[in-house]
Amino acid sequence: MTIAIETPVPPCAHQPELFEDVAAVASTTSGSGTVAAVQERLAVAHRSCAGCPMLVDCLYRAVVEVDVSGFVACTTEADRATIRRQLGIEVTQPTLAPYGTTRLGNGPVSHEMVVAVRHAHPKDTCQQLAERLGCSTSTIKRHLRRAREEATRVEQVSTLPQRRTPSIEEVLDAFDALETSQFA
Repeated sequence: MTIAIETPVPPCAHQPELFEDVAAVASTTSGSGTVAAVQERLAVAHRSCAGCPMLVDCLYRAVVEVDVSGFVACTTEADRATIRRQLGIEVTQPTLAPYGTTRLGNGPVSHEMVVAVRHAHPKDTCQQLAERLGCSTSTIKRHLRRAREEATRVEQVSTLPQRRTPSIEEVLDAFDALETSQFA
């Protein structure tokens, strides 16, 4: 006997183009019907989102955890920015550190390996560390710079007051205060 469990699929999974960044769509559309077309598109997206069983979780994540683009959880990017200002929160995007090309031969040198060799040989120059690991001097410098930045970040975070994470109820209350939420 086979038991089929249906998991809810959000409307945005079926029609992702409907939830794309409305401002980008408006700027590429020409003609006198642009404003009406964008408003109609927003209305359709609103109706679809409002009936989604994942609305609350989606709204919370889009406001508190990840800064996404487009129309998400009955909100535009401007709506989510307004909610964040009301709640006094800021969403930081992860930094995408530039990665160099991998070494030929023994594979890439890990960050931990460079830091460990630096601790084992603190008086070595970057050139000497590069020779020990069989990599370039720029690789050593990049990893040591990253280690310094991480240490600075840890010091800054320890001196700052802890960031308060709002509850789901607070996010929903801020959402309810939006004019656009009245359509949902």
